[in-house]
Amino acid sequence: MNFSLEKQHINVPTVFRNLAPAKLYEEALRNELGSAITAPGALAVTSGAKTGRSPGDKRIVEHPDSAQNIWWGNVNIALSERVFQINLWRAIDYLNTRRALYVVDGYAGWDPKYQLKVRIICSRAYHALFMYNMLIRPTAEQLESFGEPDFVVLNAGRFPANRFTEEMTSATSIALSFEQKQMVILGTEYAGEMKKGVFTVMNYLMPKAGVLSMHCSANEGDGGDVSLFFGLSGTGKTTLSADPRRKLIGDDEHCWTDDGVFNIEGGCYAKCIGLREESEPEIFQAVRFGALLENVVYDQEDREIDYDDDSITQNTRVSYPIEYIPNAKLPCTGGHPKNIILLTCDAFGVLPPVCKLTPEQAMYHFISGYTAKVAGTEQGVTEPEATFSACFGAAFMVWHPSKYAELLAEKMRQNRSSAWLVNTGWTGGAHGTGSRIKLRYTRAIIDAIHDGSLDEV
Repeated sequence: MNFSLEKQHINVPTVFRNLAPAKLYEEALRNELGSAITAPGALAVTSGAKTGRSPGDKRIVEHPDSAQNIWWGNVNIALSERVFQINLWRAIDYLNTRRALYVVDGYAGWDPKYQLKVRIICSRAYHALFMYNMLIRPTAEQLESFGEPDFVVLNAGRFPANRFTEEMTSATSIALSFEQKQMVILGTEYAGEMKKGVFTVMNYLMPKAGVLSMHCSANEGDGGDVSLFFGLSGTGKTTLSADPRRKLIGDDEHCWTDDGVFNIEGGCYAKCIGLREESEPEIFQAVRFGALLENVVYDQEDREIDYDDDSITQNTRVSYPIEYIPNAKLPCTGGHPKNIILLTCDAFGVLPPVCKLTPEQAMYHFISGYTAKVAGTEQGVTEPEATFSACFGAAFMVWHPSKYAELLAEKMRQNRSSAWLVNTGWTGGAHGTGSRIKLRYTRAIIDAIHDGSLDEV
């Protein structure tokens, strides 16, 4: 399907727009080394040298219209408009050398009132399938009338940034401009950068509208009771929210409005190191045709997946549409949360497995965001490291943490939500001495929160 990208100054022989997964499989197998169809039917791909996010290479353009709203520092590092333009045109020039490009048009946000139209422009079928899974997929009618996007991601990750350009610290660059409504990726093929880039944009726009954007998963019980699970990557958000007895609203990114909560995404991005059907049946069964396996190892003969093999990375992942979860709630929206569960992976074995928090304690833990960086989710992290990540997701927050904390406190008070701290890390001693709390124990704790049996403890 031919499609014009003239507004982005891109002109290549072929532009594939919103290709079906089967066609993206064909494109990947034909053009991308390391791509293979696995025994369950999922497409296996490799992301090259970068197998995790590169937070130290993320930059946001410092512009008079938005500079006063941004929490500048080690997370949100300022970039001049001039250098953004250099990187933008470097990406455009690279994309213009390709025989064919892939475009994915989709939505961020299930609530039409706050929905963002997003366009992905990339040179790898792998990246197109990933964002086809992760964005909310438009119907044929919606695609026909999609019009101009609200935000564009240009993924030229196969081409490096110029490390000698001022303000660049490596050959990797993830640069966002809220004013130009564009994100440029250079020097990394790790697909998670696109997903988190869109999340960063929502984290900037939503608080402006009085909406709390959150790095959390969400599910809903039969009675309509909604639970939120906050936590850094690898602390159990995806695993614990995929509960066969509850409907899944989403596994990673949500917003809380005056009407309730909505998922930002149309898919899930689950860690799959050590994946077992017995412990995580919903995720295991989602690994099928249309799903995308990232950096997993499989048998070269029978294509069976070895979920225990971390020779490429411990951060092996699978991306799939949310409807692959049998009990997903569609559309992915819910009422106001009854329980807010703060997941922390305590590397020192100090925190108890569970404790109920007062609203004041909840604010303290939300702002401090104590947890451990779990192996694999970032470049160079191989052992758990104690860290403090404001709002359990400082890497993606744009405003000062107090902005999100105030919105959370206000919404908790208005809706009388309960808050809990649940340790998914170590007990009986620190990492290396104690033991990691077993998943079945944590699930039992979550069940007790949901059925109310912990309310009076």
